[in-house]
Amino acid sequence: MDLNRIKDVPGGLTRRARNFVAVHGIRVDTRSVERRRQWWLDRGIPAGVVDRMAAYQEHWGGLLLPPASQYDGGPKYFDADSPEGTSSEGWWFEAGTQRTAVPYAFMIGPAGEFGIQADSWAPLHASVEGWIEVLALTHHASMWAKQITKITGDDVDGIEVDAMEPVLEVQGLADNWWRGADSLVAIYTGEARCLSFPRGRTALIYSGLDEWGLYGGVGDGSPRAEQS
Repeated sequence: MDLNRIKDVPGGLTRRARNFVAVHGIRVDTRSVERRRQWWLDRGIPAGVVDRMAAYQEHWGGLLLPPASQYDGGPKYFDADSPEGTSSEGWWFEAGTQRTAVPYAFMIGPAGEFGIQADSWAPLHASVEGWIEVLALTHHASMWAKQITKITGDDVDGIEVDAMEPVLEVQGLADNWWRGADSLVAIYTGEARCLSFPRGRTALIYSGLDEWGLYGGVGDGSPRAEQS
C-alpha cells in the first residue's frame, strides 16, 4: 500500500480542520468506484447511488487521519464500498472499514450524513466534514485544556449545556459539541442509539480553556466564518 502526503486539502473545512488534515493526514491508494460501477449496476444498485459513491471517493477516498477518541478510532481511512438500501428508505454506503472489531459499520447516509449502522442507523454528523471537524477539535482541545473529565451513562443527563453555544462546524446530530465560558463539552450518543444501549453515552469536558483554546482561530461567535 502506497502512502502519500496530502497535497490539496479538500474544501468545506475550517482553517483548524484544514491544518489538521495537512499536518496529520496521508493518502493511501484505494480502488476506483468507476472500475466497479458496472458490477454494482448489474446487482441493482441505482446509478445515482454509484454517482454519490464516486463523488465521495474522488473527494475523500484514501484519506487516513489519526484515530478518533470514540468509536474505537473510527474508520481506518475513507473508502466508499458496500451500498445498501431501498428506493423507499434511501441508500447508504460504507464510509471506510473499521480500525477494530466494532459491532457496527461506518456509513454515509441518504442525505450525506456520517454515522454508524448496526440494527439501527445513528447519524453522528450531517456530513463527513463534521466528523473531520471533530477529529481536529478533539486534537486542539486536548492540547490546550487544563483538565479533561469523562462522564458516562445516566450521569451525562446532569451536564447543563443550555447556557452554552453549539459548535456549529461539527454539524452535530447524535454527537455534538458546546462551547462555554472556559470549556468545551462533547457529548457522544451514537453507540447508545445504534446499539440500543443508553449506558453507552459518553461526555468529555475540556476545561480551563482560554479564547484560543475555545475557538482555535475559528471565528469568534461565528464558527463557520473561517471556512473556505
